[in-house]
Amino acid sequence: MERSLIRKEILPFVFLFGSLVLATVVVDALLHQWDLVWIGRWLGIPGTFLILLSFLYSLRKRKKISFGKPKNLLALHETLTWVGALMILVHAGIHIYAILPWLALLAMLVNVISGMTGKYLLDRSRRFLADKKAHYQTQGLSDEEVEKRVFWDATTFDVMKKWRVVHLPITLAFVVLGLAHILSIFLFWQWR
Repeated sequence: MERSLIRKEILPFVFLFGSLVLATVVVDALLHQWDLVWIGRWLGIPGTFLILLSFLYSLRKRKKISFGKPKNLLALHETLTWVGALMILVHAGIHIYAILPWLALLAMLVNVISGMTGKYLLDRSRRFLADKKAHYQTQGLSDEEVEKRVFWDATTFDVMKKWRVVHLPITLAFVVLGLAHILSIFLFWQWR
């Protein structure tokens, strides 16, 4: 029971985000290896559609739509967002030469990280902290001693609870920057 919140909850989160980065590097390397770099240029389109489709969960959560079970839509949201982000990251690669796409990409990455924080860390951390407190209480420790022993885990959890403050505005920033990027592509496209 003495496992740290950081080891139990934070490191798996870092591993999950790291897997997104690693998958991006592998897919991009394979496209370069097989001389299919042009595919990466077009992956932004299906990646964007997958992320847009993932908003069904947000619509259901806010009661704008009534179909689908929230739990299933949340799982769909997570999967579509991860795969969509992977496609957009491969699309971006290291070939961005303008500030707008970099800003949109940065907003997407911050949004993905904040969403993963909410999903993968908060709920499990809440349970972990409650279990740890209950364990110390069953050992007969006073409330004051229990609070001392879980101080750093409780502090970590309190900081993590503030994730929505970042997630919603960053989602909006990502949407605006993404739309601006898409519109600029259409404006400057060589239509000949």
